Amino acid sequence: MYLVNFLKKLFIYDGFILIDSNSRKFVIGKPIKENPITIKLLDKSLNYKLLLYPDLYFGEAYTNGSLRIENGTLTEFLEITLRNIGRNDINIYGKLLNKIKGTYIHLTNFNKGLKSKKNVSHHYDISEKLYDLFLDANRQYSCAYFKNENDTLEEAQSNKIDHIIKKLNIKPNQKVLDIGSGWGTLAINIAQKTQASVTGITLSENQLEFSKNKAKELNLENQVEFKLIDYREINEKYDRIVSVGMFEHVGRKFYRSYFNTVSKLLNEKGISLIHTIGSSNPPRDPHPWITKYIFPGGYTPSLSEIARPIEDSGLIISDIEILRMHYSHTLRHWKERFLSKKETVLEMFDEKFFRMWEFYLTSCEMVFKWGDQVVFQLQLTKDNISAPNTRDYIY
Repeated sequence: MYLVNFLKKLFIYDGFILIDSNSRKFVIGKPIKENPITIKLLDKSLNYKLLLYPDLYFGEAYTNGSLRIENGTLTEFLEITLRNIGRNDINIYGKLLNKIKGTYIHLTNFNKGLKSKKNVSHHYDISEKLYDLFLDANRQYSCAYFKNENDTLEEAQSNKIDHIIKKLNIKPNQKVLDIGSGWGTLAINIAQKTQASVTGITLSENQLEFSKNKAKELNLENQVEFKLIDYREINEKYDRIVSVGMFEHVGRKFYRSYFNTVSKLLNEKGISLIHTIGSSNPPRDPHPWITKYIFPGGYTPSLSEIARPIEDSGLIISDIEILRMHYSHTLRHWKERFLSKKETVLEMFDEKFFRMWEFYLTSCEMVFKWGDQVVFQLQLTKDNISAPNTRDYIY
């Protein structure tokens, strides 16, 4: 059986029991547990699908129930799997298919205003109640900042906001633009803590309504404004520009346009902070399951893919910080909260949706732990003197 031979070569550390659709039992690797995790295949087509394109078909099989995990959890199995795969491609077949699919997406990605709005709505306009089940009270849907691994999610998200505000070095009465403002928490905190004037822009109608209501509730309407608009349609100048968790949706084809726009909107003595998921590997193609089911149009860049468009835009990279394990910890918290609310999720959606989101949160947690995914925080200026010379002002 080709799949078994492939898996035996892949799993060097630890292992599991595989039971195929004909009830044949195989020991994969060298299981550490006395009663190892067992993977049951209930569909004969998985014998070749998991060999040819595991990046896509494993997640699909787990979601639709044609692959079952026994004597363990999805987290435990993916922990073993991603530890064995690391930052490498799973196999040559998957690499070639990813390349073909990635090239097609790149050539056909016309991520203009309406397409961008549709992609954003696919994920963020599902249901407000869903996000309340696993996010912190302020609905921050981006990587938190863990000063200590044992920080609560709320503490780490508060750390993230403070860290970004300090990096931006905002002065009272300055104009700040938040590109991809989410549910408005960062923009509102900037206004409260710095006395700056903040404009937050989003393409999600749900997020816009929530943000406006929050600003009104806090009596900040004269200081914080939220708009439903694409970043390419903004024409004002700003002293500070921040973007957290939005750049992943821009698409490779539009990096030059994005940074040219940031450069155009930023004042000559301004500072910008771009916070985005990225890859520590050389450029590669997007993950097929995540692109198909979670973030259509999404892509996490390598640093080399970002650097040239920034340089060509006239901006200067004045500081780079790489957040490594922070997103793994964040996703662990989200996953645990999501799983603990299974009954509530099933009242809103179905079992298939629950498994899809369990796979999404768990697989991302493990890729940030063992794979190539990190978070880049890029501080950008137009000269060498707009940002302080040392990081003392941050810490």
